Amino acid sequence: MDRLYLEKTGRMIRRDILNMIHLAGSGHPGGSLSAVEILTSLYFDDIFQCDVNDPDKKERDRLVLSKGHCAPVLYSVLCRKGFFEEKELDTLRKLGSNLQGHPYAAKVYGLDVSSGSLGQGLSVANGIALGYKKQNIENRVYCLLGDGELQEGQVWEAALSAAQFNLDNVCAIVDNNHVQLDGRTEEIKKMEPVIDKWVSFGWNVIPVDGHDVASMSSAYHQAMQMKGKPTVIIAETIKGKGVSFMEDKCEWHGQAPDTEQLRLALTDLEEMFV
Repeated sequence: MDRLYLEKTGRMIRRDILNMIHLAGSGHPGGSLSAVEILTSLYFDDIFQCDVNDPDKKERDRLVLSKGHCAPVLYSVLCRKGFFEEKELDTLRKLGSNLQGHPYAAKVYGLDVSSGSLGQGLSVANGIALGYKKQNIENRVYCLLGDGELQEGQVWEAALSAAQFNLDNVCAIVDNNHVQLDGRTEEIKKMEPVIDKWVSFGWNVIPVDGHDVASMSSAYHQAMQMKGKPTVIIAETIKGKGVSFMEDKCEWHGQAPDTEQLRLALTDLEEMFV
């Protein structure tokens, strides 16, 4: 693992997120910024198995972005992996753009699943994983969930199903930033002790610093070694990570920075990630 390369890539992705949402005039910076290292480690440390030149290849890993409103982070990752040109990032949320506010798989190379309705992603991941099992395909399915999303009952139905069917080719990742649209998760619907909950549902649980690329990469490799049960990585993160005035603020769940805020945010990135 090249830590410096991954950290520099993460900073570039953060710049993309901020610029995209600013140009669009709308979007979700907070949860996109908190998930940067989660996806950077997955895609740029040779963990996620996919072929840019053959994005529809049957034997490939799949990602379900269950918290679909955080599409900007995934769009940037896919762009920087080479699935589409950089100039397309400027079209986020524009009429007729391939890069809509929530992922639309029919329009974007590298996207595996259209998503956006919270709570549904893990069920979809289970279905893909079960299909892989039945076809003896060795690839894995990753599902990125928001911690506020865990308040949806379907998540826990899916968690039971994954354990029931021994879906050890499923790896869920919880972006545990403790903040959702209307406030802190503990004030709206407390999910702690979240680790114990997943354990009780029959999952292998790996708690990790979600902003440390080495820790994230190690967690993914640990998940690959687990046999007989699904794995969930509980990634402790900070909403709006990297931008001081956005960090840990529910106000930045779904608000676009204006021109001056964008300037300050980009300056923050240069100062905080050296």
